[in-house]
Amino acid sequence: MDFLESLLVGFVGIVVINNFVFTKFLGICPYLGVSGRLDMAFGMGCAVTFVTTLAGGLTWLIDTLFLVPFHLEVTRYVCYILVIAGAVQLVEMYLKKFFPPLYKSFGIFLPLITTNCVILGLCLFLNLWQVDNIVLALVLSFGAGIGFTVAICIMAGIREAMELADIPTCLAGAPIALITAGLLTLAFMGFSGMIR
Repeated sequence: MDFLESLLVGFVGIVVINNFVFTKFLGICPYLGVSGRLDMAFGMGCAVTFVTTLAGGLTWLIDTLFLVPFHLEVTRYVCYILVIAGAVQLVEMYLKKFFPPLYKSFGIFLPLITTNCVILGLCLFLNLWQVDNIVLALVLSFGAGIGFTVAICIMAGIREAMELADIPTCLAGAPIALITAGLLTLAFMGFSGMIR
């Protein structure tokens, strides 16, 4: 398999087949919390994609160039969280300056991107998967962010459509959202085994 083909397989695999939300259940808080409206979900997905790509690439470089050669692997979590927090601050400043309504609509969820499990999980999985080059690390990081965006946008679209549906009172709100999330997870599990 040549390099470009392996990049494509890795990208499709992490977006659809091994989507962090549907297969590893990471990033569930913003997935359920911000998926009420499609525009907010897309904005959150874009922000998470940017932070994931930046954090994945930077943490791979830090780990490869500094932590492993100097035997400082024990500081991985601290370094990763600092990089993620810095990337989130960049996003927050950008949105506050150029998209104030979107910044206000995110509320507490924007700073909480720092603790989004998808981002930290990806940084740790890059080590676990023993990614050996920066290009693959960036492609997988970008793919993880796109996978999160796909998941949250699908959920938001379904939840917007459900506002017009006649849902029993006992299932309205969080119960139907959780049932929908479970059904989406089952649907995406059908993709498992496509790429080996």
